Amino acid sequence: MITVEKALQLAQKNIQKTTITSDILISKSLGYVLAEDILSPIHMPPFRQSAMDGYALGSIDEKTFTLIGEVKAGDDTDPKLEQGEAIRIFTGAPVPSQAQAVIMQEKVTVQNNQVILSEHVVSNANIRPFGEQIKKDDIALAKGTLMTAAAIGYLASLGITHIPVYQKPSIAIIATGNELIPPGQELKYGQIYESNSIMLSSALNKAGFTDISYYKIEDEYDLTLSILETVIDQYDVVLISGGISVGDYDFVGKALQALDVEEIFYKVKQKPGKPLYFAKKQNTTIFALPGNPASSLSCFYIYVLPSLLKIAGYENHNLTRNTAISASHYQKKGQRAEFLKALIDGNKVTILDGQASSMLRSFALANAIVYLPEEVTEVNIGDTVTVINLP
Repeated sequence: MITVEKALQLAQKNIQKTTITSDILISKSLGYVLAEDILSPIHMPPFRQSAMDGYALGSIDEKTFTLIGEVKAGDDTDPKLEQGEAIRIFTGAPVPSQAQAVIMQEKVTVQNNQVILSEHVVSNANIRPFGEQIKKDDIALAKGTLMTAAAIGYLASLGITHIPVYQKPSIAIIATGNELIPPGQELKYGQIYESNSIMLSSALNKAGFTDISYYKIEDEYDLTLSILETVIDQYDVVLISGGISVGDYDFVGKALQALDVEEIFYKVKQKPGKPLYFAKKQNTTIFALPGNPASSLSCFYIYVLPSLLKIAGYENHNLTRNTAISASHYQKKGQRAEFLKALIDGNKVTILDGQASSMLRSFALANAIVYLPEEVTEVNIGDTVTVINLP
């Protein structure tokens, strides 16, 4: 059994960013990472552009100008503008080549086709210069940039429709256990509803991973071996829920051993989630998570999600950690490190009731996890604790 710190170190050491890339529509690129520098195909703006509604002025030394027309956004004309003349102009419209400045409409009075300035205007005022934001062939976004809504909008403004990104991993989720049945069916004595697969897939979807397939395995060795062999061959990441302990009907570990996977670690000195298993086989990453729901989700956030984000090319792939002041008293009952469901509000964090590994209700209310290292045995109100923010 290894420490949390060692487990995290081994996970990061054995997870590599994918080298597989693909070209996708920018409209589908949210949450992807750029695999190459993106060069701007145009100057932006591609013409001198008015920054506001107002008047384009043929000179800046006069106080009164003769109004000779207007230019609105989308016009493709370049009207001639002499000294002492002005043109009505609107935000985003092309500024006439001879215009020396744009004055906002609130700073003028218009009488009998005369534009009278209420204040002096400086040269090039309120004009967005040609190529002010970016010049053609300059790097618009660098390789490794995470595609956010703003990044997508920016590239769209440059006329870009497709971009090269790192491909996200394909993921198989396997739920094990004879006692599990799908929600919606009538429970018989000894059965429980299977919730881990929908829980994990929801967490994956939230993080932008959608290439997910599902499998259900009864507690039978040959079936476990057959399905694991298939999914390890077909998917980039395999997430197994349950069956990794050492009970008489826990066959996952035996099957993985028979398949000659490379075990990186098994069992972590933590609560919940002690029987966490991490392995690799060729290019496939394998996590066997505890079957208890809260244990499974804790391990997902601490170990699996950062690994997936790293594979997908994220530079910042770990969940955010900070400190907060505990509003709760908590006494450990053992010597393992603990991940406690919690609710953070400002700089204060409350450790929730119902920390058992089988209980999801507290997780449903939580927005953070309080991490207590092995050496911390008790938390008092007012103590500073480490907090991991949940997505």
